[in-house]
Amino acid sequence: MITWDEFQKIEMRVGTIVGAEIFKEAKKPAYKIVVDFGEFGKRKSSAQITKLYSPEELIGKQVIAVVNFPPKQIATIISECLILGAINEDEVTLLTTDKVVENGLRIG
Repeated sequence: MITWDEFQKIEMRVGTIVGAEIFKEAKKPAYKIVVDFGEFGKRKSSAQITKLYSPEELIGKQVIAVVNFPPKQIATIISECLILGAINEDEVTLLTTDKVVENGLRIG
């Protein structure tokens, strides 16, 4: 169990995917993704979501991501956020909003 104070330290925000391409250098199938978080800027990430999504259909999709983890080297990129999804074995379904909202809004 975590406390409410601990949960509030996790900064989850809404962003729109503005770039997605196959991440050839990754060990497992993945995409290099760029997410626009509005006033919080654009951030790069790697996402193993190739089973359910193509790069083309990701562009314009709003996602939920953790934005306050330290940057992490993944193969040839520095990941600057963690895009969230529901994991079912090796398939990941992205967490998103049911309506378009402003980029950068905090999830809480």
